[in-house]
Amino acid sequence: MASTISHAQLIAQLAQGTVAPLYAVVGEEDLLRDMALGTLKTALLGEGESDFNCDLFYGDDVSGAEIVACASEVAVFAARRLVVVKAADKLPARECDAILPYLKDPNASTAVIFVASKLDGRLKFTQALGKVAVTVDCSPFRETQWLPWLRQDAERVGIRLNEEAIELLKEACGGSLYSVRRELEKLAAYVSPGQAVTAGDVATLRGTEPGASVFDLTLAIGGKNRGRVLAILARNLEAGEAPLRILGSLAWQYRRLWKVKEVIRQGGREGEAARTLRMDPYKVRAFLEQFSDAHLLEALRLFLDADARLKGGSGGRPAR
Repeated sequence: MASTISHAQLIAQLAQGTVAPLYAVVGEEDLLRDMALGTLKTALLGEGESDFNCDLFYGDDVSGAEIVACASEVAVFAARRLVVVKAADKLPARECDAILPYLKDPNASTAVIFVASKLDGRLKFTQALGKVAVTVDCSPFRETQWLPWLRQDAERVGIRLNEEAIELLKEACGGSLYSVRRELEKLAAYVSPGQAVTAGDVATLRGTEPGASVFDLTLAIGGKNRGRVLAILARNLEAGEAPLRILGSLAWQYRRLWKVKEVIRQGGREGEAARTLRMDPYKVRAFLEQFSDAHLLEALRLFLDADARLKGGSGGRPAR
C-alpha cells in the first residue's frame, strides 16, 4: 500500500474508507503537516478525539519499544487506535531499529503516523517505512500550487483579494502558509463584509514597513517596550491608518491570545492550541511568556473604554 500522496488525495482516500496502518507525514511546510494530521485524526477518531485511542509521542522523548507497545494495543470502544510520533526525525537510530519488526507486521486496527519535516534516507528505518507506509507529501508549494491554495483559504475566511494584494501577501509572508493564514484571519476581521482586500489593506495591517504590524505592536506592549510601542503606533498613524482600526486589530489579537491560554488551561498543548486557533505555533510561546491573565483582562477592559471614546468622537480622536 506504499505510495506518496498529497493532502487532497489523502482526503479522497479516507472518504472512500481506505485507511493504512502506517503513515509518514513528511515535508518542510508546517501547516500542511498539521492539516494532514488533523485530517487523519478526524477521519479515524471522529470530531470528539478519544484520549483512550490516541497516543502522542515525540521522537526525542520516546523509545521504539514504547511506540510498538502502544501500536499493538486494542482500541477501546472504537474501531481504531491512533499513534502519532511527532519529530520522528529525532528518533535515535537504535530506537528506529526497534520499530523495524513492527513495520513488517503492523496492527491492522492501529494507524501509526510518523511526522517530520525530513527523514534521513540513509537509515534502514526510513527506507523500510518508505516501502510500506503511505507518505503524505508536505513539501513547500510550487508556484502553480500557491495561488489556488491562497484563493481557497481566503474563501474559507470569507474574503477575496485583488491581484496586488495577493502578490504583496506572498512577498510579505515569504511563502510560509502559516504566516499567510494568520494574515488572512486578520484581514477577515479588518475589512468590511463584501469588500475586496487591496494591497493597501495588507500593507496597513502588517504595518508600513517590516516590524510594524499589529502583531509586532502586541509583542512590544507585552515586552513593556514603550519606545517601540510608540514608534510602531506612529508609523501606522502617519500612514493614514484609522485609530479605530488599529484598536480593533489589537483587541482581536488579544482575544485570540486569551483563547490560546484557555485551551492550554484545559490541558491542551501549545502546538495543539496553535492549530485549533490557526496561529503560527512558533509565535504562541512568545505571546504566552509576555502576557499574564491580569494583563489581558485589563487590556480588554481598556480596549472597550477606548472604543467607546473613539466612537464618541466620530472615530478620529477621543471625545472631550
